[in-house]
Amino acid sequence: MRVPEVIKQVLDRREEIHYIARGILNAKDVFMIGRGLDYSILLEGSLKLKEISYIHSEAYASGELKHGTIALITEDTPVVAVVTQDKVQSKEFSNIREVQSRGAEVILFMKETYTLDKETAWEGVFRLPAMRDEFMVMPASAALQLLAYYVSLDKGLDVDKPRNLAKVVTVE
Repeated sequence: MRVPEVIKQVLDRREEIHYIARGILNAKDVFMIGRGLDYSILLEGSLKLKEISYIHSEAYASGELKHGTIALITEDTPVVAVVTQDKVQSKEFSNIREVQSRGAEVILFMKETYTLDKETAWEGVFRLPAMRDEFMVMPASAALQLLAYYVSLDKGLDVDKPRNLAKVVTVE
């Protein structure tokens, strides 16, 4: 029942996301990492970023980073991380430290109830309104959609008419 209120809270803070979006405006590649439900919503966020900003973006299950994906992380690589699941929070922050140690610039979307290590440098942090873990995909989805929207808008692209996009419902 709180979903509309929580989504409104995210939308009301859209200028924060707009500011954060500037951190990936000129990126060639963006990687997104998360675990469990966070990973599932990053798949959608990555797709939206590709569709409307034309930036190559891939979502990865952060628990799989050491199986090869970590080799793609280089100096100044933008990495979007979503951390909203209590059960895997500490593991997720450990994975984030791994990419930061390789020079990645991390944009973090996290549940507002979590605390951050003050010594860690962040490209941007957006605190998502807290809900039960299984519902955190809702505010996270809204925030990631806004991230893609503002990157595209700031690049001067038409977010309503992405190039080469054919909707399955209209094209067979």
